[in-house]
Amino acid sequence: MPDVRITYDKTADAAYVHFTDPRDEVHSARMYPCDPVDVDGMINLDFDERGRLIGIEVLAARSKLPEYVIESAERLDPEPPHSG
Repeated sequence: MPDVRITYDKTADAAYVHFTDPRDEVHSARMYPCDPVDVDGMINLDFDERGRLIGIEVLAARSKLPEYVIESAERLDPEPPHSG
């Protein structure tokens, strides 16, 4: 099973699940927002020009995703330096 790339931005509390090869430069041609009332937040599905699902954006990610997913995601925001 292929690895799925997940990125997370703590400042925005947004996660993105990528379904594309990291070597490919793929852009979203169409975004389908899921009803925020039904999911108690915002989840967007991104599709390429051929109609293939390329990723899922999850806003308010800490309240929607398991903690282990957030903790293992690639960080997009700069992490503060560790005090020692």
